[in-house]
Amino acid sequence: MKMSIFACDIQSNMGKLLKRKIDSFLTEWKKSADRKPLVVKGARQIGKTCSIDCFAENNYSSVVRINFVEQPKFKNIFDDGFEVDAILKNMSLLNPDFVFIPHDTLFFFDELQACPSCATSLKFFKLDGRYDVICSGSLMGINYKEIESNSVGYKEDYEMHSMDFEEFLWAEGYSDDLIDELFCHMRELTPFSPLEMDVLFELFRNYVVLGGMPEVVSTYIRKKNFSGTLSIQRQLLLDYEEDITKYVEGLDKAKVKAVYNHISTFLARDNKRFQVTKLARNARNRDYMGCVEWLAEAGVVNLCHCMNYPELPLKGNYDPKLYKVYFKDTGLLVASLDDEAQEDLRANRNLGTYKGAIYENIVADMLVKQGYDLFYYSSDKPSLEMDFFIRDRDSLIPVEVKAADGATSSLNKLLQPDRYPDVKYGIKLCYKNTGFNGKFYTFPYFLAFLLRRFVSERTGA
Repeated sequence: MKMSIFACDIQSNMGKLLKRKIDSFLTEWKKSADRKPLVVKGARQIGKTCSIDCFAENNYSSVVRINFVEQPKFKNIFDDGFEVDAILKNMSLLNPDFVFIPHDTLFFFDELQACPSCATSLKFFKLDGRYDVICSGSLMGINYKEIESNSVGYKEDYEMHSMDFEEFLWAEGYSDDLIDELFCHMRELTPFSPLEMDVLFELFRNYVVLGGMPEVVSTYIRKKNFSGTLSIQRQLLLDYEEDITKYVEGLDKAKVKAVYNHISTFLARDNKRFQVTKLARNARNRDYMGCVEWLAEAGVVNLCHCMNYPELPLKGNYDPKLYKVYFKDTGLLVASLDDEAQEDLRANRNLGTYKGAIYENIVADMLVKQGYDLFYYSSDKPSLEMDFFIRDRDSLIPVEVKAADGATSSLNKLLQPDRYPDVKYGIKLCYKNTGFNGKFYTFPYFLAFLLRRFVSERTGA
């Protein structure tokens, strides 16, 4: 089940390029006869530029790269309008070494958010049809909303995340054969052997501690141990904090940073809901309005909204004032914990620290990377709490996350058809083997990345 990982230089001497899901997407994009300019967006340092660079080198005779942050002079190439020949003329004035080969040249515009005019030009590149265009944009930056409205209908968007568990397994050397085998266990409800459980849970625990930031994973794979990974993660946390200072406009930067720096504090509580009163004495919601949303739009955090009632539909059926905040990458949550928790995590492999916060964060991360929005439910009367909800074609599916194999009273309550008719079955994620008791499925944590595939195949959607 081993596979080779193809070689390519990665930014910051990261070594070998890690196989990513965007690789196959880009290949299919190029095959399309009617392909549109592509905008690849996502948080910082998740591997966008490296993946696009290697795709470009392997598929085009000529690649024209422009980074609007590192090369701000190129922002002026649109000064004479958006006709493609006018843009090419200005490009060649600034760099006469550029080569433009019709139907075999890729223009790679990096840091798109720094040059909204470039987004406007995508319509004209599409209508001209002689050249392919890929743009890469950070979700940070005040100009991104302006970019979103430009060239509507003439571009395609692709949102990239840090590495998911499947990509991590690829990095560890496993092929798609293993992924299919895991799904077969899930679909057929056949139990894993003790050896399989031990190996797969060890891989899962390593992924939780490392997260999916490519530089962290690449360092771990290269060294075959965790040496240096924590320092990289902590630097990434500092880099994100610096980006907040750099890019936040129209909001109080100190308040945005206060929210960012308190995420692990909220998750350490029994009630993990975000509460602005815990940030500062006499803090009010209106003082922090927009701060959490900015972090979510910047790709730093995932928001999980509290449903008004456990019934369909999901969207529109939640209280916008009640939500939990999770780190977008669980490895960064782990890196944000105090030294004592770090020692417990790394020496004892105790993911149960911080009252189950790490388990919730990793499941939230895995759900988002499958394309799900996040919802939970909490009620005192009756006493009922559920970590997450997803859905299939016609039913609401509660997903319970168990740090230990405790009682499932809330899950059992939700499966009473006379009270919650939209709930037909549930899913429990824990440190147990695969099974089904007639009401809910039990899956080991390492299968969470396959939930969407399982739900889709189960309903025939």
